[in-house]
Amino acid sequence: MENLLLWGLYVATFYAFLPGLISRTFGFRVFKKGLVEKEIALTFDDGPDPVYTAQLLDLLARYNAKATFFIVGSHAEGQEHLLRRMKDEGHNLGVHNYVHKSNWLMRPRTVKRQIERTLDIIEHATGSRSAYYRPPWGIVNVFDYAKFGHLQIILWSAMFGDWRMRLGSERLKKRMMKKLKPGEVLLLHDCGMTFGADKEAPLNMLIALEGYLEEGVKRGYRFIAIDEMIKLTEAAKSMHRSVWKKVLVSLWLTWERLFHFLFRLKTVGNEADAAFHYRVITYNGEDIAFAEGGNVVKGDRVAELHFDNKMLSSIAATSKSPVATGIRMLREVEQALPLLANQLAADSDAKDIKAVYGVTMIHRGADRLGFEIFQLPEGLFAKSTRVYLRILIKVLTNTKKTVKSNKKKDAVSPRMLLMPVTTVRRYATEQLNRMQDITEAVERSLSAAADEAAQLGTKTTAI
Repeated sequence: MENLLLWGLYVATFYAFLPGLISRTFGFRVFKKGLVEKEIALTFDDGPDPVYTAQLLDLLARYNAKATFFIVGSHAEGQEHLLRRMKDEGHNLGVHNYVHKSNWLMRPRTVKRQIERTLDIIEHATGSRSAYYRPPWGIVNVFDYAKFGHLQIILWSAMFGDWRMRLGSERLKKRMMKKLKPGEVLLLHDCGMTFGADKEAPLNMLIALEGYLEEGVKRGYRFIAIDEMIKLTEAAKSMHRSVWKKVLVSLWLTWERLFHFLFRLKTVGNEADAAFHYRVITYNGEDIAFAEGGNVVKGDRVAELHFDNKMLSSIAATSKSPVATGIRMLREVEQALPLLANQLAADSDAKDIKAVYGVTMIHRGADRLGFEIFQLPEGLFAKSTRVYLRILIKVLTNTKKTVKSNKKKDAVSPRMLLMPVTTVRRYATEQLNRMQDITEAVERSLSAAADEAAQLGTKTTAI
């Protein structure tokens, strides 16, 4: 018997108590307070009531206030006209189960039937299905998170005990006035026909609410439905994240400038539009053999490449994913490689280098530019590099969209890139050939223009 009771306690704890505690305390998978400047959300449970709900709608209309009604399905049957009026007057409708019974006391299948039945009633009356759900007493069980993902669970930030008649309208109003603050989600009741409530209690609520609305309007508050509160809150959070992102990017770019100064990195091309920087170092990694011959061994001199994070950040701001950022960055690298080749050829510090070398998460397609791609040898350096580069990608790029395919995951995992110095020199030769072609074309154009001018010389003088 003792073991049975113990198992019952375990089941109750994990089925209901812990999910309820987590959602109420930490707001996990629920919405309970807004992040706004001058808006308050009014929500009403347990209705509709044949007497008080119509009076409440009249009151809200006088103050141009919008609200959210969490419907008990059994109360709504036969009162569909009230649901239609709520919808027509711009209010939100949500589900509060078919009967006012705790989810802790029902099996998941029963809870689902309760919700679906109430959704059907709302849809039949208004023509649209609800997207919001508030479990009675705000009590969720562990299955509510998984089974009702299509519904947004709405809790509250302020509750006043307005279902008790003895509270009185004046005391209720005083309690409510303490919550005349932006972002509050107020829980009130427009029906007193549920267990533990007083049938006439909504009368006090209406009196207190009128004083609350009057004062709120004077102070410039807007009373809005939950859909607008969620939308405004998401916009505010997005802006907040954007501000912090800018701060992080600024700090990171400041650190990059300091890094360049301390380690004397040289910029490839112009500082304003540089794709990368480099420094000549001694290679300390494992021996690398190139596909076309030659190798790099410990002790060889190499030019270590560093992407320009300012350019990376600028490209990332208009890219949809880290992969798209990588593709655009590689195009910039392709255009800058001839500049790198010429600069290395003129740099006395780089006269004996064996290769250019870098470690990056942006490597997809780099082999088409002449780089050879290698796995990082496992060890402390590889682990620390992964952490560093992943932080860098999160700070400097747009990572809102989830990368799911293995191919895309591979594209944003760190690799070593090496290009033999012979391949680097080809870029300088190719650029020189292109410049010669351009020069010859210009000379041909100038020669033709001169011949034409000579033929028309006398006429031109006459003009």
